Amino acid sequence: MSSEPIERRVSYLGDRLKGCRCLLCGKEYFEIRDYCSSCGRKSLGKIANMDLFYDKGKLEVCTLVNEPTNKFAKLSSYIYGIVSFHDGKIRVPGRLTDRITKQGEEIDFSALEGREVVPRFRRRYSVDRSDIIPTISLAFTFADEYYPHQEYTVTKPNKEYDAPGIVGYGVYTSRFRIREGNITRSVPFIDEDAITAAVEAGKLALMHSGVDSTLVGKVYVGSESNPYAVKPIASKVAQVLKLGEEDEEGVQGVDAVDTEFACKAATSMFKDAASLVNYPKANMQYAMVIGADNSQAAPRDCPGGELDLFVGFGGCAYIFGKNDVIAEIEGWYSCTSDTPDFWRRDGEPFPMHGGRFTGDPAYFKHIRKAAKKLMEKLNLQVGDINYFVAHQPNPQFPVRIAKELGFKEEQYLPSLQVASFGNTYSGSSPVGLAAVLDMAKPGERILIVSYGSGAGSDAYSLLTTSQITEKRKRQKLTVAYQAENPFLEYVDYTTYRRLKLGM
Repeated sequence: MSSEPIERRVSYLGDRLKGCRCLLCGKEYFEIRDYCSSCGRKSLGKIANMDLFYDKGKLEVCTLVNEPTNKFAKLSSYIYGIVSFHDGKIRVPGRLTDRITKQGEEIDFSALEGREVVPRFRRRYSVDRSDIIPTISLAFTFADEYYPHQEYTVTKPNKEYDAPGIVGYGVYTSRFRIREGNITRSVPFIDEDAITAAVEAGKLALMHSGVDSTLVGKVYVGSESNPYAVKPIASKVAQVLKLGEEDEEGVQGVDAVDTEFACKAATSMFKDAASLVNYPKANMQYAMVIGADNSQAAPRDCPGGELDLFVGFGGCAYIFGKNDVIAEIEGWYSCTSDTPDFWRRDGEPFPMHGGRFTGDPAYFKHIRKAAKKLMEKLNLQVGDINYFVAHQPNPQFPVRIAKELGFKEEQYLPSLQVASFGNTYSGSSPVGLAAVLDMAKPGERILIVSYGSGAGSDAYSLLTTSQITEKRKRQKLTVAYQAENPFLEYVDYTTYRRLKLGM
């Protein structure tokens, strides 16, 4: 096994797929160096850093590893190969991820070699529970399948709005699903967790917004499935996505923090992000909020296992600012009470819940109050609202509360995504909001009300702008695309539980 210094260096390079280029001869290297091996001393000071994180490569050659080393044993077997970038100027080793392969399986490598691939941010290999989880972007998926390649082009803002709002967003879920009855749920691949989902969602939000990542001054990551008890997800997100200005020692000039309030851990920060970018003395142009969870549940035959009927996996990221806003925030209202309907004690692997009490007096009471109070505050009637989005722990609860509040099907059905992805916890209502933003027209009003066990709700009124349609062409990985993708792979319950355990 490699030494800790070597492992940290490889992870640092691989998380972002860094490299460098000689400005004299154009030779490229997948390593950080001070000089070019071809040009020698005259290249000192003539080496430019290079970034492959958003690039598209080509799988040149690959093979099947049938007997992995201990660190990769949980993968059973996997495809490994050489990926080239920039017409073969640079070649890197990498693993083809998101493929369930079996020992002895016959694979037509000629059908894989020569195809375009994109880097994915994933866990690198298995470690003991007391170790740091190694991550890397030397994992690849095909550019013409579930995750299409998307350009990240920084654009110059052309309009500043009076009120802060959403500038861009991104939704990330796995291509793996488990289908039971009328519910289809997103299942993480074995090298995915809440951290990888948060990074990928944030990456998509940057692509959609066109925002320069160095201008993001704050990032919040809400989750209740952080694989660490003590260590933030947000620090990894900030480092990998290069949020805030980076100094020569690789330290990001950004405030990064994790938040926790069950399924409203992300929406609770919408108002904070909006307030920061609206406060002149903060001197902050953009703030990012991410909700990401590898939703937890005990196996079916264990206490609390009934939760396993609805849990999902995924992440959703929003960037807030005042430039090129696609949905202005009109107002918000939050409410809280000590209603213990869902909990996980310290050291326990799975949560428990209060049975029928998770509906009343928990979920319905808080969403009802938050929605009504905000509508009163803004003097809104049900007919003034085009879309209603509620937290979605199951298919029944959001429909019941929508009808109780007087909303019609055309107002609430577009946001209902729990039957496609499951309950993604802190990403649940944000994913529902993204589904609406994917289709909303300028000048439409959206009411979103989240819910977090413990308990509380956040209600927001959003008004879309003309820029929502202008930015839509930048987004390939929409919610509908991920729900109806032809490259989805369905697994059985045993495989689902194995994948959730991770590397």
